[in-house]
Amino acid sequence: MLFGRTTPVMVTADQALPGRAAPVLTPEAAGAHTVLGTPLFDHPEGMAVADFALGCFWGAERKFWQLPAGVWTTLVGYQGGFTENPTYEEVCSGLTGHTETVRVVYDPDVLSYEALLKTFWESHDPTQGYRQGNDVGTQYRSAVFTHTPEQAAAAEASRAAYQRVLTEAGYGTVTTEIEPAAAHPFYPAELYHQQYLSDAKNPNGYCGIGGTGLSCPVGVAPAPDAS
Repeated sequence: MLFGRTTPVMVTADQALPGRAAPVLTPEAAGAHTVLGTPLFDHPEGMAVADFALGCFWGAERKFWQLPAGVWTTLVGYQGGFTENPTYEEVCSGLTGHTETVRVVYDPDVLSYEALLKTFWESHDPTQGYRQGNDVGTQYRSAVFTHTPEQAAAAEASRAAYQRVLTEAGYGTVTTEIEPAAAHPFYPAELYHQQYLSDAKNPNGYCGIGGTGLSCPVGVAPAPDAS
């Protein structure tokens, strides 16, 4: 939280920490996914990439690697802020502007982006602003970083559809940001954060994310133009 305030405030570019040129995790040091056994950085031709921020990335990453089919690999990192190659401590200070993000590499012939969006929306409360449950800070905000115009359109349509579901259930306005990934580089997090809640690392570890219990429609098309 910026400057120790009890209410999180988003850092500006001129306030943000400078970071560093070298990444905190390199492909050479990353090894294989501790659950899926696949490389964290390299993937076969034809795979697609999706980036989601939905609170603490430990539990969020697990939501995606547990999908029954189609996920090649997952890794966690920092995205959406200003600091180059930040550390976890820097992100938690609120002085980088980054979210805690999960990168999902998936086979679009097996798993649709809309299905990933459904997992994203149903795994957290996207109306909480700069927090998820007891986790408070700008790094815990909800965001989708899109890699194609098709992803952007699907994300926007699903946000509108889920907003209708949430509104009917008495929830407030969805605060989820939808931004192009090209404008927000993804910086992989330190190795000990990768697959943090796997059985090989911390099977009983802390997970602070939780959904609303409300189902998100899948494959919702944008409303037709009434003009």
